[in-house]
Amino acid sequence: MLVLFDGVCGLCNRFVDFLVARDPGNALRFASLQGATAASIPNLPNVDSVVVADGEALHIRSDGAIAALSRLGGLWSFFAVFGLVPRPIRDAVYVFIANNRYRWFGKYDACRLPTAAEQHWFLP
Repeated sequence: MLVLFDGVCGLCNRFVDFLVARDPGNALRFASLQGATAASIPNLPNVDSVVVADGEALHIRSDGAIAALSRLGGLWSFFAVFGLVPRPIRDAVYVFIANNRYRWFGKYDACRLPTAAEQHWFLP
């Protein structure tokens, strides 16, 4: 499963840090939306959102966040229950947070660089 994220977003980078710390099975890979990996994905929607690619399926906004958290397994699979909330409601909350993320969590000048220990999780 590939998680595409806004590489200059403070909140998005914290979400990635959270996922990396809880992915001991190496089920996830990460790439910034500004990078070569994202640019190489055909039919990638032009959204200002986390995008999770799982095989041929692309999950965006709240669906992407739920898919990534659910893939962690264990208690994190509980987040799949949020899929029962109607998508328009989930996405309205997601979009509200997304529209304010730079103000609340900051914006970096450049994309996140993985540490040496994290490099196997990240694609260009």
